[in-house]
Amino acid sequence: MQANTNKFSWFEVPDDVKNLLILAAQNWENTSESEKYIQQALAQTGDNTDVLVAAYRFFYYKNNYSLALQTTVKLLDKIKELENLPDDWEQLKPILVNRKEDPQIRLYLYAYAASGLVLANLGEIEQAKEISTRVKQIDEKNDFGAGILLDILTRPAEEDD
Repeated sequence: MQANTNKFSWFEVPDDVKNLLILAAQNWENTSESEKYIQQALAQTGDNTDVLVAAYRFFYYKNNYSLALQTTVKLLDKIKELENLPDDWEQLKPILVNRKEDPQIRLYLYAYAASGLVLANLGEIEQAKEISTRVKQIDEKNDFGAGILLDILTRPAEEDD
């Protein structure tokens, strides 16, 4: 089955990969079938950032948080490699602050915040809080959603009356 791949012109991948992503969307209700197409797209493109973002979203909305986290980590690693970012947070933070309007750095911050959300869903609350706190320090406008997640994770438990 071939789909119209022109409507996904912003994806810088071959048409056969776009077609796999379209097939995954068209087969959304059949999780095993749609996941097969996502996995094929990942296998063909390796670490293409557009496909990694699409795969993350797929896995997240299918509640497959472990694969969503794996995909997010691959995306973060890819951007770190492309942008030559350090691993150490204290060295990384000023770079992120100074370059937070750059498209690749924004994608990094979105992915990092997303990893906090996925970790929270996996029950890794302390790691999720740490990531959310870090992103919130950089994101005074709450563009990346980490502040909302941090508020939820640190909200005191409501007492029953």
